[in-house]
Amino acid sequence: MSENAKKILVVDDEERIRRLLRMYLEKEGYEVEEAEDGETALRMALDQNYDLIVLDLMLPGMDGTEVCSRLRQKKATPVLMLTAKGEEVNRVHGFEVGADDYVVKPFSPREVMYRIKAILRRSAGSAYWTRDAASSVIKFPHLTIEHEARRVTAGGQEVYLTPKEYELLHYLASSPDKVFSREELLKDVWHYDFFGDLRTVDTHVKRLREKLSRASPEAAAMITTVWGVGYKLEVPK
Repeated sequence: MSENAKKILVVDDEERIRRLLRMYLEKEGYEVEEAEDGETALRMALDQNYDLIVLDLMLPGMDGTEVCSRLRQKKATPVLMLTAKGEEVNRVHGFEVGADDYVVKPFSPREVMYRIKAILRRSAGSAYWTRDAASSVIKFPHLTIEHEARRVTAGGQEVYLTPKEYELLHYLASSPDKVFSREELLKDVWHYDFFGDLRTVDTHVKRLREKLSRASPEAAAMITTVWGVGYKLEVPK
């Protein structure tokens, strides 16, 4: 195993699922560790630095949403949530507590690998932009984005965002007043040419607005819904 290999924590109470994911992940060159319950997973996630966590929603004791919520109070480690079919409400709640993406069980290992690679590309910080240092800061009256530091301030207050929330905001802010469809956002921010769920975009926009609004309602209001089309970041006139 390369010492530069990405380190992934797989959390599921079913051994066969952990074993299946480990097999596929190690085949791709990732370093894998496992946990079978929420308490253990949270302790490991806080004690160590993982590049990504694959987290089952339904766990004995502390469930996946609680693990993710507590983790987000301390770290921005990307989280891919595993959910059973028919748990749409729980999936949305997973996004609300900071999950970056979800896959529905029974899942295709190929789909899981695709989504993991997309998340890791995005969290590496340069998935789809190359900008020189002179243009790495985007500044609006109520909102500043420092891309090299991946820092967002609204109304003079720093706003804590998950990697995906940050990338979504930065993508919109890089082309102010341009309208993007949900399909475009899935393709360019989530890197999904397939497997995409348009509600993923809506949920993340909602959470992004809520976080910005706590620091600056004016900054939150810049993210505008264009009904029937998608979203844009509108510059105050």
